[in-house]
Amino acid sequence: MDAMQKAIEQMRLWNGPAGRAWVETQDILDEMFKQFERPLCEAVPAGSNRRVLDVGCGTGGLTVAVARKLGQGGRVVGIDISAPMIGAALARAEREGTSASFICADAQHHKFGPASFDTIISRLGVMFFEDFVAAFANLRRAAAQGAGLAVVAWRGAAENPFMTAAERAAAPLLPNMPARPSGGPGQFAFADKDRVRTILLESGWTEIDIRPVDIPCRFPASELARYVGWLGPVGTILQDADRGLRERVVDAVRPAFAPYVEADAIRFTAACWMIQARASTDAAGEVSNG
Repeated sequence: MDAMQKAIEQMRLWNGPAGRAWVETQDILDEMFKQFERPLCEAVPAGSNRRVLDVGCGTGGLTVAVARKLGQGGRVVGIDISAPMIGAALARAEREGTSASFICADAQHHKFGPASFDTIISRLGVMFFEDFVAAFANLRRAAAQGAGLAVVAWRGAAENPFMTAAERAAAPLLPNMPARPSGGPGQFAFADKDRVRTILLESGWTEIDIRPVDIPCRFPASELARYVGWLGPVGTILQDADRGLRERVVDAVRPAFAPYVEADAIRFTAACWMIQARASTDAAGEVSNG
């Protein structure tokens, strides 16, 4: 699949089944990924007039959290390719009375104003570009000199068995379920730490620090059927499946989640990278390759 086909596929996915799924399960995902907010909010220095970009902002949970931290003096912008999710993010910002704003666009290609952000953050939102170096170079151009980059991305599938439990258990009932893409774009595209470092170096970022972080996640056990029925490769198929197939698949995968059930909650650990870097320019103001 060439770069153009990858871009088109991502546009269709996030404006179709994946975008619908994240909107429909916004409450589950908000609770599940709540603990991701702290390290990313901490990466944003407090103070007035900070300009922050949230890449792959989804339904805006992190964007709004940062807007609350900065208050009226700061400027926080979320960008996402998914129109359904941006719609939900705008509604969230209005509902919570924050000044966060949102752009529906592909952050790889969007023409940001040069040097228009002091900090760029992302929670699980940067693994879906069709050209990672081009995407991070575009973000580098949007970053002011010395601006910080702070990203949380998944490590490998082997370290995140919870995230693949449904598809492994459902495979006999869904023989046409597509395999996850190798190398990206996709959830585990940043599994290789050395590859991530190379991407950042080639796109003009310096002072790169990539550390493993294990983040506790939870959501109500009563929401397991909705989680399985909407999210991931299994949820993508089940969105358009008849009721009988949905019920058979959900019943088949429940035992796979038994190790994660504690009382009335589903609990698991997200094995991720905390990726930090800094923007630097040479004397001529061109992007430096570090």
